[in-house]
Amino acid sequence: MSGTFSRGKDFSGWRCGLPFYGPVLALGVLLSCLSAWLGAVVTLLGVAMLLFFRDFPRVVTAGADDVVSPADGTITAIEDFENDPHYDGPCRRVSIFLSVFSAHINRAPFESTVLKVIPTSGKYLDARDPECSKHNVSNALWLETPRGPMTVRQITGAVARRIVCPAVPGDRLGKGEKFGMIRFGSRTELYLPPGTEVTVKIGEYVYAGLTTIARFK
Repeated sequence: MSGTFSRGKDFSGWRCGLPFYGPVLALGVLLSCLSAWLGAVVTLLGVAMLLFFRDFPRVVTAGADDVVSPADGTITAIEDFENDPHYDGPCRRVSIFLSVFSAHINRAPFESTVLKVIPTSGKYLDARDPECSKHNVSNALWLETPRGPMTVRQITGAVARRIVCPAVPGDRLGKGEKFGMIRFGSRTELYLPPGTEVTVKIGEYVYAGLTTIARFK
């Protein structure tokens, strides 16, 4: 049975990253007692890691027909496919590259119900390499929306080695609601029904839950 995604409300990038940046910050404080400059360097490294896991609240203001970006990052490709293993039938795919400076929280592009979650094993090619879509470790959320099926894929990169996704089949997601994250540099792909109007351009920087990435006519 379908249910609201309560785990999404509890999910926190800050908490997810604590095992990474917490020890580094603690080490920086300890080292500062021995060496001010060394302590400062390690502390700055911890702060940089902390910023990677930033998870500030976002207010979704998109219209009823608007599809919001599922990730922060740069649009690297807008493509049409007659067949694709991650979508049932013809589709339009928008690819987003997340650098190590991007916030890495993933958000639902539209009001939807999770039909299935399909993790795939693979390699760790650079997320800027188009071949990473075919070969890298990934996690695909197949979504049912009032305007047709969508798929969001979380794809690892050369640095990102861990996909976090607490969503399970049957969960209902609100537009812009958090459903997971990818740790460090990575790629997110959005598969849309054919003919959907894409409102962004290649090279444009988008923000998860805030930028309208496509619109239903």
